[in-house]
Amino acid sequence: MSDHHTSPPVRRFRPLVRMRPRDPDEPHRAATPLELLFDLCFVVAVAQAGVRLAHAMAENHPVHGIVGYCFVFFAIWWAWANFTWFASAYDTDDVPYRIATFVQIFGVLVLAAGVPRAFDHSDYSVTVVGYIIMRIALTFQWLRAARNSTGAVRTTALRYAVGLVITQIGWVFVALFLPAGVWRWGYILMAAADLSVPSFAERRQRTNWHPRHIAERYGLFTIIVLGESILAATVAVQTALDEFSAIGELLPITFGGLLIVFSAYWTYFSLPVHEHLNTSARAILWGQGHYFIFGSAAAIGAGLEVSVELAVHKAHISQTVAAAAVTVPTALFLLATYLIHSRHAKSGRAEHAVLPISMLLVLASTFCGSWAVLVAGLTMAAGVAVEEVLHSRRWAALSKV
Repeated sequence: MSDHHTSPPVRRFRPLVRMRPRDPDEPHRAATPLELLFDLCFVVAVAQAGVRLAHAMAENHPVHGIVGYCFVFFAIWWAWANFTWFASAYDTDDVPYRIATFVQIFGVLVLAAGVPRAFDHSDYSVTVVGYIIMRIALTFQWLRAARNSTGAVRTTALRYAVGLVITQIGWVFVALFLPAGVWRWGYILMAAADLSVPSFAERRQRTNWHPRHIAERYGLFTIIVLGESILAATVAVQTALDEFSAIGELLPITFGGLLIVFSAYWTYFSLPVHEHLNTSARAILWGQGHYFIFGSAAAIGAGLEVSVELAVHKAHISQTVAAAAVTVPTALFLLATYLIHSRHAKSGRAEHAVLPISMLLVLASTFCGSWAVLVAGLTMAAGVAVEEVLHSRRWAALSKV
């Protein structure tokens, strides 16, 4: 008997092809093994940033830790985002493309190696070198795309290349020549300039990024940063086994941390978002807003590590500060996810109120002493349950119409 089912086309590796924009409506578009390898290497950089944040918080240097974390995480996240959007539009998967991607991966590892210097000594020279390596490879990709394109598509690719070169020169100037007193202001200025490049480049012609593919890629990176919290929960279990006298304080942290991670996953992936990404302006705002989603999700893991260290008397902070290291990034994750990601699929005041109310209750749990993490986890789980009930009722009502 013949098989009448249509299988998705198989993309076969070819040594060299013309780099042309891919079809934004291409069926069965999914993340490639090379993209997954790229993401895996970013785990190292995210983990380094989280460890340094946890250490700074445990040593009672919250301002230094938070500022350093925000700066370092911006470099990590923006480098990942630049590659992701380019790959969604121009992934040819031939020899030059793979080599350029490997160079970018090398840059990621250099950036990760520079994270301790950036945190401990405010020396961002190594992270900037890693950033330069990644930017050189990405600029080559955009120039290659311009060479194989014409008209407005070529102009967009050239604008991206020019924007990358100009901003990278600015980053080098800020890192090497600005005095310490104004360095942070220079960093903020360059971050804003970097974020403006996509809007400048796609002003007349958007690149052919694939909405479903982009939504999947951001979802995969969300899983990666939530994985840092899973690792922290694992450390809590291991510490409980080694420090049995503190098991009464460590078990609530473990279960509360897992509830937070599971609820965060459920909240982010509860509804599809690709249909919202139907214009460049919406997609850019959605994509750039994920800095707060990714950054807060990874910071939850750092906060859990701080709570574990306090439970075994290795942290020099109060119980409230240790709890805030978990509850504040958790609340930020809920707020950012609602404003940037999930509100577009909600209907009615009740559905829109769940995440903001959950955020306030999570913040209030900061003052629950050693039970703060568990209370925050239970609060998030209750919010998920309420959301599911409201969502089910809405669909049941629509099915009767």
